[in-house]
Amino acid sequence: MNLTKKQLIGLKADDFRHPLDLQATTSLKQFPGLDIAIRSLLGPVAEQFFYLNNIASSVLVSEKQLPYLHKLLLEACQILDLEPPQLYVQQNPVPNAYTFAMRGKQPFMVLHTSLIEMLTPEEIQAVIAHELGHLKCEHGVYLTLANIMVLAATLLPTWGAILAQSLQEQMLRWIRCAEFSCDRAALLVTQDPKVVMSVLMKLAGGSPSLASQLNLEAFIEQARAYDAVDQTQLGELLKQAQTAQLTHPVPVIRAREIDRWGSSFEYQNILKNRQLDYDRKAKERGSWSNW
Repeated sequence: MNLTKKQLIGLKADDFRHPLDLQATTSLKQFPGLDIAIRSLLGPVAEQFFYLNNIASSVLVSEKQLPYLHKLLLEACQILDLEPPQLYVQQNPVPNAYTFAMRGKQPFMVLHTSLIEMLTPEEIQAVIAHELGHLKCEHGVYLTLANIMVLAATLLPTWGAILAQSLQEQMLRWIRCAEFSCDRAALLVTQDPKVVMSVLMKLAGGSPSLASQLNLEAFIEQARAYDAVDQTQLGELLKQAQTAQLTHPVPVIRAREIDRWGSSFEYQNILKNRQLDYDRKAKERGSWSNW
């Protein structure tokens, strides 16, 4: 364990949930029965499909299989106060990671090999923590629909396009907003904004050969400069058009949000208060727990 990291005992999703995530989730809940329909109609099929896909073409991480990844997972789960999900590694040239979880079922996450090859161990843990953020915030029901859309677009291009077009604007907006909360979860685990922003930089323009040459400070300046674009009406309209059909916010927006939240009182207060709770409980036990 990195002894300088603070353990966040008793952390709740609403402690770090992004306001846009809360707002978008509230808006989605105005569609009665949508979550029940997803669980009932898509849940059983998706669970079986993903399970067979993982078992057939992925490697299950454990103490005996890629143990360094297993350790990163356990450390992240301890900080976020979560039970560890299954973690799979899958050979894929597209850098990506995703999570699947339906209430009451065994959750899992998948990391693509191309993503792992591009990142440092700290950055890999940031990605794992981001995916754990979806579990902590209980994004699973709506996220299932998004993951099915993305996977269908890869495996079945025609049907994937139809599914993508059928998603309503509010659903896409929710997915983008949910990502902000999960980036915050990544920051709570790494406890270093630059680690999270470095992941976003590499996702924007990285590769195994370019990763070591990228300049994080220049990317941070780029993220801060993005705000200046919407100071005109045209700039704001172009931004909205750019993101309207995306399932994730553009990387510079995510980096900007982490840059802001990492220096906020809210973030510092979470680390301080949760550490105090941990210290108090440890003293009550009469012992200290290390990873």
